[in-house]
Amino acid sequence: MTDAPILAEFVLPTEELRDDLPFYTKTLGMRLENIFPADDPSVASFSGHGLRLRIEKGADVPAGHLRILTDDLDGFADGARELTAPNGTRVSIVPLTPQVDVIETQHEFAVRRLADEAPWVIGRAGMHYRDLIPSRLGGSIIASHIRIPDGGPVPDMVHYHTVGFQLIFCYRGWVDVLYEDQGDVIRLHAGDCVTQPPGIRHRVVEASPNIEVIEIGVPAEHVTTIDHDFTLPNGIGNPRREWGGQTFVHHVKKDATWQPAKIPGFTTRDTGITVGTKGVAGIQTLRRGHGETTAFSHDADIYFAFVMEGTMTLHAEGQEDRALEAGDGFVIPPHMKVHYKNASENIELLQVALRGDFRTSLAQ
Repeated sequence: MTDAPILAEFVLPTEELRDDLPFYTKTLGMRLENIFPADDPSVASFSGHGLRLRIEKGADVPAGHLRILTDDLDGFADGARELTAPNGTRVSIVPLTPQVDVIETQHEFAVRRLADEAPWVIGRAGMHYRDLIPSRLGGSIIASHIRIPDGGPVPDMVHYHTVGFQLIFCYRGWVDVLYEDQGDVIRLHAGDCVTQPPGIRHRVVEASPNIEVIEIGVPAEHVTTIDHDFTLPNGIGNPRREWGGQTFVHHVKKDATWQPAKIPGFTTRDTGITVGTKGVAGIQTLRRGHGETTAFSHDADIYFAFVMEGTMTLHAEGQEDRALEAGDGFVIPPHMKVHYKNASENIELLQVALRGDFRTSLAQ
């Protein structure tokens, strides 16, 4: 391939070039690069904002849709958000920095069973995804069961997410990950988890065969940005550093302490994520303890649970009883009375709540 400079430009049509010149140069702030013929111009090229345009009289192409990204929305084009150029090109002025959308939760009672053979789809970096909350509660949350059947090195790139909250919980096997300011590779074993605070750079490095993780993201749709110029590992930074008001939390199962849960008949280990997120989310695991189980309700905006091991019957008011086993997930709306009945001795649940400082009320 030649070492000579290479440029690319988009071709847009026009009926009268002279009408477009002031719009593209003054309104949009682009630079006129060339124009011809001199006596009756019909073609002009403009550059600016990371692109190059060629506007050509009579060109047999669509007028197109141009998106200009800037964080100075009020200072660009007199604060306009939508414009139409004289040549018909639609111009949208949108934020340069992705924003986290605040989605109102659409509450529902929902159960997703592994035995129902919900489809696995191939997502980013060749990983297989299974949706645990199909409705995504109106777009407020996504819960994914992710697996990498073959294991080995993962073809991932350094990236970050524009999210309100994100959790990676290692369900089976192990996975090696790198995180900004967290030193060398972190290996997550089954039962370990990390938070991915908003904007923290990270990369999946390698995974064991048949690795499975549970990933929680709030909101459901969020932007992933590839950072081509950032290299990991990048050393150990300030452990108190915050990204979007949250610190990085790495919970290790083998170092955890079990204590009585708010739900009678169960014990729990807390991951420290409520503290690390300043109450945004709370992540615990539950297993069978001593004594009888009791019906309860909660006041969390979102309450999701995933059966990691064992079996149980989910009894919820107004619903048919559901027999659950490993791989099943469910959502309980606020203030619905539920009862974890017939829990096997090896039952273990992943409990995800937003907010993390939610209250549990026992049925009278």
